[in-house]
Amino acid sequence: MYVTLDRALTAPAQETAAVVAELRDRAEIADALYRFGLGQDLKDQELFASAFAADAELDFRPAAARWGAKPPLMAGRDTIVTTILAMFAGRVDTTHQITNVRIVIDGDTARLTALVEAQHLLVADRATHALLKNPYDVDLVRDGERWVIRRLRIDNAWYTGNPTAIFG
Repeated sequence: MYVTLDRALTAPAQETAAVVAELRDRAEIADALYRFGLGQDLKDQELFASAFAADAELDFRPAAARWGAKPPLMAGRDTIVTTILAMFAGRVDTTHQITNVRIVIDGDTARLTALVEAQHLLVADRATHALLKNPYDVDLVRDGERWVIRRLRIDNAWYTGNPTAIFG
């Protein structure tokens, strides 16, 4: 599941232009995942939507299976944005921390793996929460100067709290 290359950059160090281009791509690729997390945390529809390709898929089924939930595969940027933000609006506060980002670039496509810790608190009852540590597996595509998520698969390494109160 994880990208496990033994180094970050593939461009030869002496090829400055290639290194700069690769570093820009890597920053933009990671930024797509940061937009995903922060867009949820701020409940910012525009920022959240900017993380996804129009034909994106979000698969939360592997994570949800850990506590017996069976959500559908979400397909399409509009469906993902509407579903996620509506599920949390006025009901759940979230914070996402993204670590261990690893990236492989292949032309205009890329794969990213990361660990994401997501805290979810019910607005009406702060004692009801779920803290999730989730491995993310992400396929991305180039969209002009930026990168966007085409497929996001979220698994779960562990959780504490009550995810069923948050997610159903």
